[in-house]
Amino acid sequence: MIDFKRKDRYGFDDLVQIIHLLRAPGGCPWDREQTHRSIRRNFLEETYEALEAIDEDNAGHLCEELGDVLLQVVLHAEMEREAGRFTMDDVCDGECRKMILRHPHVFGQTRVRDSDEVLANWDAIKRVEKDQKSYSDTLRAVPKNLPANWRAEKLQKKAAKAGFAWADAGEALDKLTEEAGELRQALEGGADPREELGDTLFAAVGVCFALGMDPEEVLHGACEKFIGRFSRMEASAGEPLDSLPRERLLALWDAAKETHRDV
Repeated sequence: MIDFKRKDRYGFDDLVQIIHLLRAPGGCPWDREQTHRSIRRNFLEETYEALEAIDEDNAGHLCEELGDVLLQVVLHAEMEREAGRFTMDDVCDGECRKMILRHPHVFGQTRVRDSDEVLANWDAIKRVEKDQKSYSDTLRAVPKNLPANWRAEKLQKKAAKAGFAWADAGEALDKLTEEAGELRQALEGGADPREELGDTLFAAVGVCFALGMDPEEVLHGACEKFIGRFSRMEASAGEPLDSLPRERLLALWDAAKETHRDV
C-alpha cells in the first residue's frame, strides 16, 4: 500500500502525484512498463472521444474525456521527468510563454481590429518562432500524423496565404473533375491508380476548403448517411443481402435513397 492521502476533491497537482506514484517502485506494473510509443495511440483515441463529447454537447461526458486527455499529457510529461529532460512545470511554463508571446494585443502594446488580424499576427509570430523563412517551410511544418483530410486542408490553407488558391468553389470543382478524369484514364490504361486517386481526394478537399467546410465533418456526414441508407436497404430486403444478386442490391439501394429524400 502506497502512502497517499485521500481527499474529498482533487486538483491538478494531485493528478501529477498519482501518475508519479503509479510509475514509481511499488506502483502499478502496467503503468511502469509504458513508453511514449506504447501509449501513442491512446492519446489519439482519447482526443477523438473528447471531440465526440463536444459534438454531443454533453458537458458531463466532455468533462470526463478532457480528464482522459489530460491524463495522457501528464503521463508523457512524467516519462520525461524520469528521463531528466523536462517536467510538467516546464510544459506549463513553455505554453504560458507561447500564449503571452502570441497575444501581443493582450499582453503588449499591439492593437488589432478583429479576429482576422489576430490570426494574421499569430501566424507571423509563429513563423518567426519556428524559423520558417518561406511558405514552403510552413507546408513542411504541417504534421504528417494529422488525419489526411485535415492535413490536405491545412496545406491548402497555408498555400492560400501565398495567394495560391482557387478563386471560388466552381474552379475547385473543375479541378476535381479534371483529376477524376485522369484517374479514369489511369484505370482504363492499366496504370497504378494510386497517385491519381490521391490527387482526386486532394482536389475534393479543395472543394471543401473553397466552400469553407471541414472535410472531416463532410466525410463523417457521408458515412452516417451511408449507414442509414444501408440499414434501410437491409431492412427492406426481406432476406440476407449476401444472397441477393447485384441488380437486386442496386435496386434496393436506389429505393433506400428515394425513401431518404422523402423523409
